[in-house]
Amino acid sequence: MVIPKPLCPCPVCEEARKKGVPYERTGPSLFVHDENILIDTPAEIAHQLNRSRIGRIDYLIFTHLDPDHVEGFRVVEQITLDFRTWCAYPEKQIQLLLPEQLRGYLRKIQSVYGPLIDYYETQGFVRCTYFPEKVTVGKIQATAIPVDRGGYFSFVYVLEKGGKRLVYAPCDIKPFPEHRAEVQGADLLIIQPGIFETGLKHDFVYPEDHISRTTLYTFEQTMALAKRIKAARILFVHLEEYWNRGHDDYVALQAKFDNIRFAYDGMSIVV
Repeated sequence: MVIPKPLCPCPVCEEARKKGVPYERTGPSLFVHDENILIDTPAEIAHQLNRSRIGRIDYLIFTHLDPDHVEGFRVVEQITLDFRTWCAYPEKQIQLLLPEQLRGYLRKIQSVYGPLIDYYETQGFVRCTYFPEKVTVGKIQATAIPVDRGGYFSFVYVLEKGGKRLVYAPCDIKPFPEHRAEVQGADLLIIQPGIFETGLKHDFVYPEDHISRTTLYTFEQTMALAKRIKAARILFVHLEEYWNRGHDDYVALQAKFDNIRFAYDGMSIVV
């Protein structure tokens, strides 16, 4: 959920309306400046790109196809379309890089006219490249490690360049593939913090059989996971409104640890 959540009068949302960023939060996305790679397109992606003054996108990657990660897919049309010809400016065409497991699922993203990807490829907005697990993007070696969610896949991405390793696991990554050598010893682990079980709105308590426990760890379990895989630094993303915590709460929590930070909209980091 975005913060402020529409129509919500809770203190976290009211503070975000009053103060804006970093208290205000939009959807999950990452931009890798080295090779102009955009990862995920939430509904607010056009605003995010403009706000961060991104000048070019060469590649687009999806971690998975849940709505909060792909709702803004139409941004490829907004970026590339020449309205005089109704086709793309050739120099603006974006290469869509996807793990082979998502090939069939991608066509399920549709408008009333059919699968978006069919139209986007026909008009030249994107060019699809499917890869089995590893792909080279400029000087970056990318590995897409699948997390099986009962036949539907989410992916943990490992990006490596110049001896540095970034592991990107923003959402739905349980069970985390910690047996894979690629996720070990990351210079930076970007991951969802997991469920906060105390201090929730309306004094809510997660039942042991709650559906969120099938895809999310608790915060404590996520910290233990990061320690097991020996991540040097941890950046927490995909922070949910219903956890009832504002930016100041996360700043106070990260001050208790040496190697964690909580992300905010527009944050820039160097690995």
